[in-house]
Amino acid sequence: MKTNHVLVILGSPRKKGNSAILAQQISQGAISEKAEVETIYLHGKNIAPCKACMTCQKKGSKGCSIDDDMQEIYAKLIKADAWVIASPVYWFTMSAQTKIFMDRCFALPAYHHDPFRGKRIAVAMSYGDEDAVRSGCINALRTFQDAYRFTRSSLVGMVYGSAMDAGEIRLNEKLMQDAYNLGKMLAAK
Repeated sequence: MKTNHVLVILGSPRKKGNSAILAQQISQGAISEKAEVETIYLHGKNIAPCKACMTCQKKGSKGCSIDDDMQEIYAKLIKADAWVIASPVYWFTMSAQTKIFMDRCFALPAYHHDPFRGKRIAVAMSYGDEDAVRSGCINALRTFQDAYRFTRSSLVGMVYGSAMDAGEIRLNEKLMQDAYNLGKMLAAK
């Protein structure tokens, strides 16, 4: 049986922050289903914003013209069967680290034909407000839904919850269980 490979992309500057904790719960659920899990912390990576040169979209393109840490990430995205994207809400949407990553995925088709089709994706988000709408979390969730519908990926599920202080999300036992269960579903064939 082929091992399921899950790539976790953490878009927070806090390695042990609330969105990372949710991603860890998803990972544990996936591991319980015998998945192999790899984690990437975007913060601290050298990832430049897209410069709209369109090199990656030209016929016969060899990829993105920007030589930075996304080159390594592209290969990992293609190799993985499933992705977990975790981000806190910053100023009514996903973090800047996550947004730059999302923008640079524009070049992914230059590295592999139809690289999004069939990818199983889970999203984990945390926010400081008590309300997902008022916090702006809903804006980020909608962006993920629209992007992965457009790319014909399979958005397996999303977990999100309120927590301001690092680690506070652990107090939400139902959310922790939901994240674990999402990981199990993500790893299921």
